[in-house]
Formats: sequence, C-alpha cells, structure tokens
Amino acid sequence: MSHLTASIQSLNELARGAIAGSGSDSYRKQGVRLKIELRQGDITDQPDIDAIVNAANTELWLGSGVAGAIARRGGPQIQREAVAQGPIRLGEAVRTTAGNLPNKFVIHAAAMGYREQDRGVPKRPGSASSEAIIREVTINSIRLAEEAGCKSIAFPALATGVGGFPVDECARVMIAAAREYDDRNSQTMIELVRFVLFTSDDLYIFNREMGRT
Repeated sequence: MSHLTASIQSLNELARGAIAGSGSDSYRKQGVRLKIELRQGDITDQPDIDAIVNAANTELWLGSGVAGAIARRGGPQIQREAVAQGPIRLGEAVRTTAGNLPNKFVIHAAAMGYREQDRGVPKRPGSASSEAIIREVTINSIRLAEEAGCKSIAFPALATGVGGFPVDECARVMIAAAREYDDRNSQTMIELVRFVLFTSDDLYIFNREMGRT
C-alpha cells in the first residue's frame, strides 16, 4: 500500500484494527489539493517533510516526549532559537530552523503551558489543554509553515501525552483544523499534512476519527 494513497479496503481494514505497526493511510478531500496522511513513527524521522511540529509549552523550553526527541536529534540550536521568541500564549506557535534534523523548519506549537497566565485559560477537565487551544495552534502552525514556503508539515498528537488530552478528541480537532485551514485558504501552498503517531493504538484512533469527521 502506498504511503500517499490508500484504498477503501485498506481504510476499512485499519478501522477494524487489522493493520497496526508502521501502517499508514491518507485522505484527499474531493476537489481540494490538501492531503491528510496518517503514519505511525517518529516525528524526527520524516525526511520528506518540510516542517515538523514540536509539542511545545508556552515558555518554549524543550523538555521530554516529542520535544526531547527533537532536542536530542536536532541539537541545541533549536531550543536557543525557540526560547528567544518566548514566552508565547496558549494557541500560538513560533518557527525555528531544524538544526541537525533533515527538515527545513520546526514549528513549536504551544498547546500546553504552566505559567500563571496559562492556568487562567479554560481547559478540558483533567488535561492541560482544550479543543479551542488545539484547534488554534494547529491552524497557526500550518500558517507559519506556509509563510516559510513549505509544502508539507507533520504533527504529533498535541497535548495527548503529559498533557492528558484524550487522543480521540485530539484527532477530531486537529483533522478538522487542517481541513478548515484548507477550506479558508483556496490558494494555499500546503499540499500535505501528516499526523505522525507514536503507537499503533493512536494510529488506529486517528484513522477512526478521520473517517467520522
């Protein structure tokens, strides 16, 4: 099965959980150039993607999880450039170079935050984020990538790790936000939005939610 195109049969198999591991899937909205692709893997190992997204906090320090992987593989330059642009508010994003990564840029998407200002922003109970924050930061990340001339961008599942946001809700919001960006920007240069999921369970959930939205 091509990484760029998936048959209806493959979609159905994924929905039944028959495909796991390194499976992938894609969706093309009729009449629209933007392609949404799902893939299990490592966000720092996407050499065909122009910009990858870091699951950032509002202070833009690279900690653990996705941010830690980006810091380890990309080198200290990425954090220096990011922190110099912070702090930012929840829902905002900044762009840096990609250091030693094979991409052109890293987009730092602040879907979580621990400052006093961040605590005053409404969140989903039991999590460090909300649908509104994740929607806004997804759209802002795509916009920053496009402004830099990118044609492709790869996201992790924002705020679902230490942020405690449910993966299914995250999938619905992020997929809808990518489609919304495309709908509102008919001349967009962005051709591919890829969601890179760390586990087969997350891949399954994103695939299921993509079929529902």
